Amino acid sequence: MGNNESSFPILSMTRERIIIVTGANRGIGYEIAKWCAMMGATVILACRSESRARAAIENMNTEFQNEKRKENCYLTQSSSLALEFMYVDLSSFESVVSFCEAFKTSGRRLHVLFCNAGVGYLPYQKTDNGMEMMLQVNYLSHFVMIGKLLRVMKQSGPDCRILLMSGFTKNVAIDLKNINYSGSPRKFNSILYYIRTKLYQQMQTEAMSHRIARYNVTINCIKLGITNTDFYSHYEVPCCFCEFRCLLESTRTPFQSSKCPIDLAVNPQHSGVNGRFWFDSKIVKFPKYVARIEQNREILWETTVDLVRPYLTDEEILEINGEICDTHL
Repeated sequence: MGNNESSFPILSMTRERIIIVTGANRGIGYEIAKWCAMMGATVILACRSESRARAAIENMNTEFQNEKRKENCYLTQSSSLALEFMYVDLSSFESVVSFCEAFKTSGRRLHVLFCNAGVGYLPYQKTDNGMEMMLQVNYLSHFVMIGKLLRVMKQSGPDCRILLMSGFTKNVAIDLKNINYSGSPRKFNSILYYIRTKLYQQMQTEAMSHRIARYNVTINCIKLGITNTDFYSHYEVPCCFCEFRCLLESTRTPFQSSKCPIDLAVNPQHSGVNGRFWFDSKIVKFPKYVARIEQNREILWETTVDLVRPYLTDEEILEINGEICDTHL
């Protein structure tokens, strides 16, 4: 076992270890995919843009060769990384379903699912499925993906892991029975609704962890911290809000922010840890009172299932509710 700059353990993995990373063509997802592949795993870049994903794969292989020149014996001995592109558009439930069905048809196992992709601070946009864009991309589509791939993970052997990428949240008022915005576009508060999607992920983690406690699959949520990526560059975020956030946490590089997710994906010490909130590879309290109240978590869960029910089979809904305990190891 090796270690780079006191971050995460560098472990030897085989190509039979399958990892999916949504939004893996840039930023934190890029670093997660690269380092997991450099340890030997097969990593699927689940992205919307094939050209960007192909370019990312090429860059990852170039960086891999540079790392090998440092004579790091813990990296895979393969001549190239096992990286694959699969198309998915998280703004379309139909695309998510097609992605999951294509993966299941491949007959491969799935050991780690990184729900990493996301958008933030967008003006009001409605998807073709009738959902507010940030709600669907950040939360609902990943919920569907988990629901459709959970059985595959249950059949993939011990210690499979679902990791949700969360972030900055604060106490906000939430109508948990009406999470899809239906008001005037002019009154849409993009900051508020982005924060809510991150809060929903935290609530999902706790709610789902209890449901799948008997399974060989765990779910955890990670606070990434402020990261110097292009995530914010396309959106007009009020300067005061950005300055406030920068006062709370130092700006990190994508690699620095990827350390905790990678650690949770590969470190055997985290085997069996379920339903926790992480920051800097340490368990911390879920930060918001709403996320810690069981009744609110259950209301959100039922609301979510009702919204995505057309895209999950009855069996998948039973599975995600923890009502089918037939794990095949």
